[in-house]
Amino acid sequence: MLKEHTSQFAGEKILVVDDEEVIVELTALLLRSRGFEVLAAHNGEQCLELVKMERPSLVLLDYMMPVMDGETALKKIVQHYPDTYVIMFTGKGSEEVAVRLMKSGAADYLQKPFVNSSLLERVDSVLQLRQVELSNRDLLHEKELLQQEIEAWNLHLERRVEEKSQELELAHREILQAEKLAALGHISAGMAHEIRNPLNAINLFAQILSGAYSDDLENISYIKKIIEEVERVDSILIKMLAASRGTAAPRSEVRFEQIARRVLADSEVVCRSQRVTVECLIEEGLPTIIADPTEIEQIFTNLVTNALFEMQAGGHLGLRLTMDEGFIQLVVSDTGRGIPKEHLNQIFDPFFTTKEKGTGFGLSVVLRIVRGYSGLIRAESDVGLGTTFSVKIPVRQEMAA
Repeated sequence: MLKEHTSQFAGEKILVVDDEEVIVELTALLLRSRGFEVLAAHNGEQCLELVKMERPSLVLLDYMMPVMDGETALKKIVQHYPDTYVIMFTGKGSEEVAVRLMKSGAADYLQKPFVNSSLLERVDSVLQLRQVELSNRDLLHEKELLQQEIEAWNLHLERRVEEKSQELELAHREILQAEKLAALGHISAGMAHEIRNPLNAINLFAQILSGAYSDDLENISYIKKIIEEVERVDSILIKMLAASRGTAAPRSEVRFEQIARRVLADSEVVCRSQRVTVECLIEEGLPTIIADPTEIEQIFTNLVTNALFEMQAGGHLGLRLTMDEGFIQLVVSDTGRGIPKEHLNQIFDPFFTTKEKGTGFGLSVVLRIVRGYSGLIRAESDVGLGTTFSVKIPVRQEMAA
């Protein structure tokens, strides 16, 4: 295969769906010659099964098929798998059908018989559109998250933050653009590196304000809290960079009960403002674990923060620490909206989220940390009643792990 014939999107997964075997084989051959990974199906039901299992970037879908027609399959893909884009094949003279398919969510359509060059142009064009739209979606999620964090850290410094918003916005766009161009495997390291720049700016402004408000005991306590949180986040980012280079973070003896009480204390203001009652049950005599304290704190912080997000109009937060057959078990529960059953097996996937302003990154980080300690995590939820996360970490840890 000549390099000049390889698509710029070579390696992307494309599903070809047509009940005519010849069309499937020829189309697959053409796409493979351009460097694509090609899957094949012969009806709408097979198509949906493969989309569910393989999550292809693009589906080339015939309109007229047995078992399930292309239009029905298209609507299901658009509804349940929005990251998979669809090009429809229609018969000659089906312009009215093509318009209807576009309104139903198809990214493009081709009339049979089609020219090979036209198909390849349409495929590259739709994959380019998909890349831009998905990147824009990630940019929006990251922008909203960063803005939310800044507001939380600077409730009493709103006027100052407003004056610097244009500078911060520019820095955010640069960070997000860098992340957009980064390969998925390097996202954690890239994000950690770039976020440290605005963190340093926030820390600098807080230091300046600390001097300006040195005689104001109430405000100086808020400023010191900001500085402490910035340093904690910066420490997390340093560890993310080290992990991306394969460098293990230093470990020491960690007491889960101390971290639990510290995280709950940090959440006290939020609990009070949202009218959330807290029940904390900690078994006496829990052993220490050899671990990275920052990583363990991330588990507690992410689970408690997620629980509080689900109870903005009030509720009950539960945190329980116990021993369970050689494991320390952490259980965090809330009485929020709950998670639909169809989403429970996706909540730990990177970037999967049901929040309007979520990034889908928090639980995937928790899962990575828990597995790094040979632990287990499980979620149970009832819609309208709440959600419970159970984490089990083995007490015996190998220092080289």
